[in-house]
Amino acid sequence: MTSDNAVEAEGLVKNFKETKALKGIDLAVPRGSVLGVLGPNGAGKTTAVRILATLLRADGGHAKVAGYDVAKKPSEVRKRIGLTGQYASVDEELTGRENLHMIAALLNMSGRSSKARAKELLEWFDLTDAADRTLKTYSGGMRRRLDLAASLTGHPEVVFLDEPTTGLDPAKREDMWDVVRDIVKRGTSVLLTTQYLEEADALADDIVVINHGEVIAHDTADKLKRVVGSQTLRVRPSDASQVDTVNAILAEVATDGAPVDEYRPGEYSVPVVDDSALATVVGKLAAQQVAVTELSLQLPSLDEVFFTLTGERQRPTADDATAGQEQEVSA
Repeated sequence: MTSDNAVEAEGLVKNFKETKALKGIDLAVPRGSVLGVLGPNGAGKTTAVRILATLLRADGGHAKVAGYDVAKKPSEVRKRIGLTGQYASVDEELTGRENLHMIAALLNMSGRSSKARAKELLEWFDLTDAADRTLKTYSGGMRRRLDLAASLTGHPEVVFLDEPTTGLDPAKREDMWDVVRDIVKRGTSVLLTTQYLEEADALADDIVVINHGEVIAHDTADKLKRVVGSQTLRVRPSDASQVDTVNAILAEVATDGAPVDEYRPGEYSVPVVDDSALATVVGKLAAQQVAVTELSLQLPSLDEVFFTLTGERQRPTADDATAGQEQEVSA
């Protein structure tokens, strides 16, 4: 294990009776970075997070978080981490401010420090106006923001985010992404599990794909996208009457004679081998005096990578079929 990593796990194994949830996975989160963990439902993502957060004991392997062994020094690990689970853990009978004060008290913060930190977090998460309302009056997005704020109360070195934006609308999800980027800039290391592949694409420095309790891929998003192979060239002509000309040009650069696909109404695409196809098409469009409103060359989406690696399309549904079987570690 190395001091350059905020989180390291080697050979983690976890079984629930006959179910092998983890089969010896390795994970590493370099300090000040975001590791995205992807996988189909029941792949073991939440199980891994719960072991690293000291809520479960591994049946094999070992792990360190913030420099401390999660099995041998769990209390030291807990002092240095924050955890936002799939479901908000805040108390709806308390106000937003009271929830943060409660977390601060559990962390043995002084009254003055507690008030100052609560004020800072409420301002940071744009919850000042709602600070003294009970949580049952909060929207889902506000609860998720407060839940994340609560996990940051103790200035954690490492934050585990287990599907933190599930159920949020796209605008609120973007807001949460900005928060994650902000905490990383401040030096916090993040392990993020997510159902939204675009979320991992937007936030993660590295991505691990888990399937059936095993790590099946680990790389940057761009490098993983190259697993699929070809890139896609897309063109939308300004004049619909020039569609046949556009399609003929695209057919000339298509990989292995692949047919032209109408990706969206009025937008046409083909797979291409490399970047040189873009210059070729631009030249031919200009020669034929074809004006376009859109022209792009794209790597495969992370969704296509996920499907290639696992044979499944990722869907935003509840994670880990084994979650209900997990038993918490006694303090």
